[in-house]
Amino acid sequence: QIQGFFEVPVDHLYASELFIEDIKNLNLANLVIASPDMGGTKRANAYSKLLNSGVIVCYKERKKANVIGEMKVLGDVEGKDVVIIDDMVDTAGTLTKAADLMLQQGATSVRAYCTHGVLSKDAYQKIDNSNIAELVITNTIPKEHKSKKVREISVADFFAKTIKSVVKNESISATWKSNQ
Repeated sequence: QIQGFFEVPVDHLYASELFIEDIKNLNLANLVIASPDMGGTKRANAYSKLLNSGVIVCYKERKKANVIGEMKVLGDVEGKDVVIIDDMVDTAGTLTKAADLMLQQGATSVRAYCTHGVLSKDAYQKIDNSNIAELVITNTIPKEHKSKKVREISVADFFAKTIKSVVKNESISATWKSNQ
């Protein structure tokens, strides 16, 4: 539970509960999990452990908000099927730049899973013009999708099961651990 932001207990829910199964179903031969920036390394490492894969991190320097300066891939992506994991995608600048860089360095494929799809400005155009195979988001932010590369996973069942656990005074984490 997160303290200090709300006057009532709040449980943090993770999209990994939805994304892990979806990634497993891709049956990627040489899976590696990537973080598009240093801030997401903990998240990427957690996914890599759950998926029994390697982990890659992108290092980026921002010139200003939503403007990336230099970006480097830390780790070997050659011959790998890369899955980038992030909490949100806004303008898709970081995501598409990371994907292009990984493909230039020999990655077989790059796709991304982002919990919240803000997808502002020209994000759809960037995604369509990039070499990203697919962007998977949840429906936490309602959107009219403008790209065949964007796939949405519903959080409805996930939220319903979580609410049921709360109402029955059951452990939320136990509810989800039994599904993995």
